[in-house]
Amino acid sequence: MNSNISKLAGSVGRVIVGKKETVIKLIAALLCEGHVLLEDVPGVGKTQLITALSRSIGGKFNRIQLTPDVMPSDIAGFTMLDSTRGEFVYRDGAVMCNFLLADEINRASPKVQSALLEAMEERQISLDGVTHRLPRPFLVMATQNPVETYGTFHLPEAQMDRFFMKLSMGYPSMEEEFEILGRTENHNPIANITEPIMTVDDIAAMQEAVKRVRVHDSVKQYIINIVSSTRQDRNTVLGISPRGSIALFKAAKAYAYIFERDYVTPDDVKNTAVSVLAHRIILSPQGKTTFGTGEAYIENVIRNCPVPSMS
Repeated sequence: MNSNISKLAGSVGRVIVGKKETVIKLIAALLCEGHVLLEDVPGVGKTQLITALSRSIGGKFNRIQLTPDVMPSDIAGFTMLDSTRGEFVYRDGAVMCNFLLADEINRASPKVQSALLEAMEERQISLDGVTHRLPRPFLVMATQNPVETYGTFHLPEAQMDRFFMKLSMGYPSMEEEFEILGRTENHNPIANITEPIMTVDDIAAMQEAVKRVRVHDSVKQYIINIVSSTRQDRNTVLGISPRGSIALFKAAKAYAYIFERDYVTPDDVKNTAVSVLAHRIILSPQGKTTFGTGEAYIENVIRNCPVPSMS
């Protein structure tokens, strides 16, 4: 594993017990300048995960608890009259940071959810004809409880498609939970990260390095074959868009970089496909009966898609 990535994952691991695969995928999304939706039951460490990542890097971290009474201006900011200067000035919203935790996004109103779209896609916000660029890097990690939980509702498809990955932490094993109890006995584990181990400039440099990872045409075709097989399938109502194929292409390059290769292999595609693609599809009634979840459907697609040979 890349030494810088190993140090970053190790720093996050001082707070998060186990869940190494989830941590690596979150870092991969950061290297691709993507955003992450973390869906899980309450209390498994979703908030601690993004807080640990931001502390390890030293960027500006904001958190907004999304409830039905949150306004779009809380997200994007607003302009107000400065009486001393006699002019309108911009006041930062929650998105003006490097790391934004949008906690329980599926409890917010659709108007507030849509306020995130421009910031997530364009890395900017526009107010009163003025464009405000967001800092770099900029990562939104939104958390949501499962849709069956009281007081929640589905995110719209356009919002879901903006998330680079959808991850889940799951319950810890008994051994991991035993260690969690020990870590939380005297203090919040987030205090274990006393100083950043890298800067936002280091992350920006790694993001540029990921772009230089090579992808053979056969691997590109493999990605296209996976994505296109979800379209015009009786098991789906909505297949993967070109945004999804671009995301899988980038995620595979990030995985290659993380594991110290300057080229992508089919395994890099396989290891990231479910997290990148499963939340972008809508299963038909037949698909729900056959597979149950989008994750199981994508796993089946991967199993049945011919893998290119690599010389």
